[in-house]
Amino acid sequence: MTRRLSRDEAAQALGELRGETDRCRECPLGERATQSVCGEGAVHAKIMVVGEQPGDREDLQGRPFVGPAGGLLDRGLAELGWSREALYVTNAVKHFKYELRGKRRMHKTPAQREIEACHHWLEREIAIVRPAAFIALGATAARALLGRRVAVLSERGRWHEDAAGRPVLVTLHPSALLRGDPQQRDAAWAAWLADLRIALPPR
Repeated sequence: MTRRLSRDEAAQALGELRGETDRCRECPLGERATQSVCGEGAVHAKIMVVGEQPGDREDLQGRPFVGPAGGLLDRGLAELGWSREALYVTNAVKHFKYELRGKRRMHKTPAQREIEACHHWLEREIAIVRPAAFIALGATAARALLGRRVAVLSERGRWHEDAAGRPVLVTLHPSALLRGDPQQRDAAWAAWLADLRIALPPR
């Protein structure tokens, strides 16, 4: 893609991408998921937020970050005075990977081969939206964007560069805050907001 698509062209291309990912069977995840979950937001967003994969609610609704982790993301953006609608929010993997525990579908981390199989879909989204920078939420997203293993705890809160020289800010996935020590929750929340503040413009 050599030129920047118009907003209408980009919206159409993203719609076509959703249909293609829904039919994707390049790894086993597409067979079990309800549907694929591609990104949403501003088609010419300056910042693309990339998470790991859809969760149970995302799989059912077909939208990214609408579950508990998405609620934390929305809360954080609101506290920073930034609109989610100004961002493009997506995941590195487009189908929900889970294991059944009784009737509950419990999140399971995608394998590297599954991340690699899905990577060209993320690259297509990037080529259409053409963001100026990325926020990588968690290790799976950081690895997908930077092409290497990322130690999130030691590399968070600062800019890195992907292979194309684009800036990538690494931080925790909001689900990590949900799983964290309740006694450390306030400090963890403040640290996470400090990470995001580096990427987001002032009010």
